[in-house]
Amino acid sequence: MTEPPAMRWWGWGDPARPPVLSKAALRLLREHVTLSPRPRPPVSLDAVVLPELALPEDLLGRLRDLLGAEGLRVDHPERVRHAAGRGYLDLVGLRAGAPPAAPDAIALPTDHRQLRALLELAARESIAVIPFGGGTSVVGGVSPLRANHRAAISLDTRRLSAIHRLDAESRIVTVGAGIRAPALEGHLRAAGLTLGHHPQSYEYVSLGGCVATRSSGQASSGNGSIAKMLLGLSLAAPAGDIDLPPVPATAAGPGLRELLTGSEGALGVIHELSLRVRAAPAERICEGVLFESFQQGLRALRALAQEHAMPEVARLSDPSETWLSLSLADASSHNLSARLRQRLGRAYMGLRGFGENASERCLAILGFEGSTEELHTRRARARKLLRDHAPLFLGRSPGEAWLRSRFQAPYMRDDLLTHGVLVETLETATTWSNLPTVHRAVTRAIADALAAQATPGIVMCHVSHLYETGASLYFTHIAPQREGAEAEQWLAVKRAATEAILEHSATLTHHHAVGLDHAPWLQREIGPTALSALQALKADLDPAAVMNPGKLLLSARG
Repeated sequence: MTEPPAMRWWGWGDPARPPVLSKAALRLLREHVTLSPRPRPPVSLDAVVLPELALPEDLLGRLRDLLGAEGLRVDHPERVRHAAGRGYLDLVGLRAGAPPAAPDAIALPTDHRQLRALLELAARESIAVIPFGGGTSVVGGVSPLRANHRAAISLDTRRLSAIHRLDAESRIVTVGAGIRAPALEGHLRAAGLTLGHHPQSYEYVSLGGCVATRSSGQASSGNGSIAKMLLGLSLAAPAGDIDLPPVPATAAGPGLRELLTGSEGALGVIHELSLRVRAAPAERICEGVLFESFQQGLRALRALAQEHAMPEVARLSDPSETWLSLSLADASSHNLSARLRQRLGRAYMGLRGFGENASERCLAILGFEGSTEELHTRRARARKLLRDHAPLFLGRSPGEAWLRSRFQAPYMRDDLLTHGVLVETLETATTWSNLPTVHRAVTRAIADALAAQATPGIVMCHVSHLYETGASLYFTHIAPQREGAEAEQWLAVKRAATEAILEHSATLTHHHAVGLDHAPWLQREIGPTALSALQALKADLDPAAVMNPGKLLLSARG
């Protein structure tokens, strides 16, 4: 299994990947968002300033004896690569050469024995331990905070990545938690199987990280979230181990698998997983559908979710996101025939009446996959339900374009950061009856907060991750940075958006997890008694409080 190339230390993804924004796309954005008059590239790796190592030589020697020569790293590049996740504030600090924290060492255990010994040593010696999978957290989940401990270690799980068992008859795979999603998918595809979990961080994410953060993939409307795929797990905590075998269902007390899913490394290290897999799809169809309004699109998606015609992928962009997506696609079309098709498409929309209220149009992407017969039966039922909402079926080109570009957004954010632009996302979920209210309230809160910072921009949203009772809302905002006050600008918008979410009875986070960014509001959502119960569990599993300090249960960014 080949590992992906090391991620850019200052941004997202493959360092060899060229910029994704064309000159025409930048010109379009410049008309609506103020770009910096001069590029702001990241500093060189050598220029990144890190705190001095806080681990004394004797402790480093004990760690080397425990982990082996290849199992402990203290070099500057590795410390930088483990200094932050990939949230907006993380990238601002990294690019400026001043990450707010850095680990004193990176531990790379190869088995449970090393992991067990490492956690016990950390608890005795007051060393904070921060589990680190793919490093893709966007909510501060892997920030190497020491809290009141003498030092901090990033526990990188990449050498805990073996495929232990594949039970094809039961359709269960058991793996080390450090395995990356593409590596697992490649192994399963060779056996005619798939996990089918594709978050936007798919290129680099570890499966242990997915479970620790309750990840939802882009096809979760049909396949379910990682929590639905998890059948068993093993967790090593400073106080002991929890081993939950894979079973199809159990009534043996409260759901411990559910409790440990989403624990974010604050209770211990998830080091082995057993996951439900399924037959690899024989066919995939991804297509575009246009609705005259956001409300019309919401009603259509609700019908799919509640009338047993759920696609694997279902995304409905609001008018702002539809406009920007189509405009960027138009600006990036260098091929004459592609432009001609777009013009003919616009003319056809006008004939159908979709041109009269162009500013309200909303694009949906629907993706179906499975066996050929089942797929076409379900798709036919879905199209019959959709016709009740007078959509314009656009064919497969928009869906295929989305498939080609669905992992590009983080690369685009890197490009825009170089041009002095804030690009941030946040997400929530609520009931179908409450979705329009939450959409309006959060959009307004973000727009007003940006305006109050004297940095007005673009606020957009899409609906995804459908359920019978509701769906997720995924917001993106783009605005000029307040140079020199990036953190203050970000925090003002984050507070405004989060308050709007909670005031309107939506969830704090649907799939980004709590981390640092949402920890100040966790009690508001779950209540003081539930929070106290989680704190008691942490005290039992992690008495010295060395596991991922500041995340989930405490705040360091408020």
